[in-house]
Amino acid sequence: MGEKVLSNRLDRGFFKYQEEIEAAALKVLRSGYYVLGPEVLSFEKEFAEYVGTDYCVGVANGLDALTLAFRALEIGVGDEVIVPANTYIASIMGVTINGATPIFVEPDEFYNIDADKIEEKINDKTKAILVVHLYGQAANMEPVLRLCKKHNLYLVEDCAQSHGACSNGRMTGSFGDVGCFSFYPSKNLGAFGDAGAIVTNNEAIAQKVRMYRNYGSEKRYYNKVVGVNSRLDEMQAAMLRVKLKYIEEFTQERFQIAQQYSKKITNKKIILPQVRNHVTHVWHQYVVRTENRSDFIEYLDKQGIGTIIHYPIPPHLSEAYAYLGIKRGALPITEKYSDTIVSLPIYNGMTQDEQTKVIDCINDF
Repeated sequence: MGEKVLSNRLDRGFFKYQEEIEAAALKVLRSGYYVLGPEVLSFEKEFAEYVGTDYCVGVANGLDALTLAFRALEIGVGDEVIVPANTYIASIMGVTINGATPIFVEPDEFYNIDADKIEEKINDKTKAILVVHLYGQAANMEPVLRLCKKHNLYLVEDCAQSHGACSNGRMTGSFGDVGCFSFYPSKNLGAFGDAGAIVTNNEAIAQKVRMYRNYGSEKRYYNKVVGVNSRLDEMQAAMLRVKLKYIEEFTQERFQIAQQYSKKITNKKIILPQVRNHVTHVWHQYVVRTENRSDFIEYLDKQGIGTIIHYPIPPHLSEAYAYLGIKRGALPITEKYSDTIVSLPIYNGMTQDEQTKVIDCINDF
């Protein structure tokens, strides 16, 4: 049967650039400067340039990016934020940690928030719309931007899975008042541990997040507010700088794997992902749907192919959000997706033989 095709693997993406990454890490170790130093400053500048925003502020992880974004926008108790129902739970936690209430909207056929279903949820408590560019496909941004303008709402983007994805030629993260990124190791731009950032064109927001991430102080030991400890560290920043130089290569490779899947998987039992016109997909995940999911996963496992479900329980049905009182059946499209989706193996360094094995096995199912 040969070696198992893992659902994801991170070592291959590392080995290709091993020398440069290790040199960057050694440079930091030998510098004696480990927190909020020159590597973080340089990465913030380079990443802001890449996304097309004026500012980037490195934080400890993607959830902190979301949490601090809503805090900087002063969204909290009594406020509502319109959110996609079909997302990872961290997107929602960024809202609720600040005391605000998430208002769920169903997804479109591209797995992102359905822009046509947003306006009916807007009321005088609504303060912001959160857009998540799920699986690496940019959401439908034009109608969302129009709604934010019309109703005077903030726009926050969760770009944890969409590094480099564009909508009408503009990069995700550059549309909103704040764009939130995760650099968790499995992301398209992944660190070697936890890491995150916010991007913005608003200097005041950038300043606030800088202050909040560092115990609420702008000047050491002079604390303006009660902040948190959420800093991107020098080591992660240095290694991310190396990988940022090659992000187009990473993206192109994933695109080619996804193209192979889309062209060669012909089994009618499997629903393949669609890509909207005028947006790009950077294929953080390649997600298919099938009615008999458990049989499909079991079959692939026996053939030595790993899969993951992103995500088996939608946030509104999780134990964490039972207090919202939203019952099964309230968001049928989201629930249908979560019962039928499967993520196929896709990673940098995936061999042609591995891709062929996945395709052949799926077609034989």
